[in-house]
Order: sequence, then C-alpha cells, then structure tokens
Amino acid sequence: MDTGSIEVAKVGGKSTVTRCFSKYPLKFIVPNKVGNRNADCVWIYSLSYGGGIVSGDSIKCNFTIGDGCTTVLTTQASTKVYKSVASKGSEQILEARVGHEALLAIIPDPVTCFTTARYTQKQVFRVLSDSNLLVVDWFTSGRYDSGERWNFESYKSTNNIFCEDGQPLFLDTILLEKGAISSISECMQDYQVTAMIVVLGPKMKQLQNQVLENVENMMSGYFQVKTNIPRLSMRTNSEFCFTKPSFIASCSTFGPKGVGLIVRIAALTTEPVYQFLRHQLACLEPYLGALPYT
Repeated sequence: MDTGSIEVAKVGGKSTVTRCFSKYPLKFIVPNKVGNRNADCVWIYSLSYGGGIVSGDSIKCNFTIGDGCTTVLTTQASTKVYKSVASKGSEQILEARVGHEALLAIIPDPVTCFTTARYTQKQVFRVLSDSNLLVVDWFTSGRYDSGERWNFESYKSTNNIFCEDGQPLFLDTILLEKGAISSISECMQDYQVTAMIVVLGPKMKQLQNQVLENVENMMSGYFQVKTNIPRLSMRTNSEFCFTKPSFIASCSTFGPKGVGLIVRIAALTTEPVYQFLRHQLACLEPYLGALPYT
C-alpha cells in the first residue's frame, strides 16, 4: 500500500493539488504559495517523522502531474538514513506520471546515510513526448564533519524514465556497498558528495544548453598538466603534477536527438554542489516561482 499519493491538476486554470495523502513515516506539506504569486507552480515538501528514515522503513509514493501543471517536490533539510538494526534496510520508492506540457522538478537536499545504514531508493517516471522533468539525486558520505565517511553498509539509487509506449528512455542505477576487496572510502578517494542531475523536455532546452556550455568551461581548466619544464624537454612522468579538483562535473545527452541531459558530479563538500545547483537552475525561476536551493 502507498505511503503517500499526490495528484496535481488544473483547477480554474491554475496548478492545484487535488489529492494529498500521506501516512507514517511520511508527511507532505503543501504551502499556499512559494515565491512569486504569479507563477503557476505547486511546491510540495516531503518530511519524515523523527527527522529521518529508520531501519525497516518502507516509503512508497505515487505522483500524477496533470497536463500543463508545474510541480516541485523538495525537502527542508538533508534526508537522514539512520543506522541499520538487525541488518534491516530501508527504502523509498517514487512513481510519477507527467502529463502533456507538464513539469515535475524533484530538487531535494542530499541523502546522508549514517554508519551501518542500508538504503535503497527507486524513482520511476512515465513521460510523454512534451513532458518536462528535472531530477536532482545526490548523497553524501555520511556525517563527514563528525568523522563518518562512507561507513554505511550499502546505498542503491535507481532512476528510470519510460516513454508513453512503455519503452525505456533512461535507465540508471548507482550502487555502493562494502566489499571484501576494497572499502567504499577507498573507491571514493577524498570525495564526500556525489550527485546526478537529469534534465528532460522542451521547456528545459535553455537549461540543457546552458549546463552543457558551463560544465565544459568549468572543467576545461581543471585537468591541465602543471610543470615548470618546457613542454619539449619533459623527460619523466614524475615531472608532471596533477591537482585534485574540489569539484568535478561531466555531462552527456541521452534519448532520441539528445532530448535529455544527464550531469554527474563529485565534490569534496556539499557547498560547491549547492552553488552549482543555485547558479544553473536559476533560469527556472519563471516556471517555479522561486529560486531552487536558496
């Protein structure tokens, strides 16, 4: 049985929540208006009782975004996944349908898994040819300021997008789990934050073009060889010096004619990721009525 359900439809020409259901451990908050009152957008905040997800929790949600509607799903703080008890995991599952010319923006704060946590997240989106979708999916190494870094047992996040005929448009899964050969920390080096951004639809074209250009410009100067020796007189590999960047981003298109864009990020802390999101997503303010991540 679903833990939560949201339906958004046009009522009097405005995007309106026509159904809002949630039960423990999930709670939805739907403010009357966020930001610009002239913007036709519904904001929905997802919360967990107790301030986080407890071992054994299973949260399942269904969203239906009607034709022409704009909806934001966000959080008020990072999603905390508490320690696993008796090896029990926790999970969140979201299924969403996005109608004609509709826009669904999922822009949460990052997931933070505590020591020994076991967490699975799955998001499935069903879209039409003119649907619009923005998904920010990101997580941290844990409470790294307190010394907890990649100490959780497992983290799995799946994001799937399907067309109206049921054909897959985008399938992605990230899995981190403790292994016998190497730890998660060893694999991640010093990076404490990983993020993925999915951008899809005609209303998102400006954002796609902007992110492609900005990421290329940002990263072009990061991976350059630094040496005091003239290029023609380089003799050994030891004379090369590479500096590890605090923020790495890459992007690529997907789908027919590059209809979608995926951005992947790794960073040493959350702050540069927040800065990137605020800067890149600012162009969506006319649709959303407010600046994301401010």
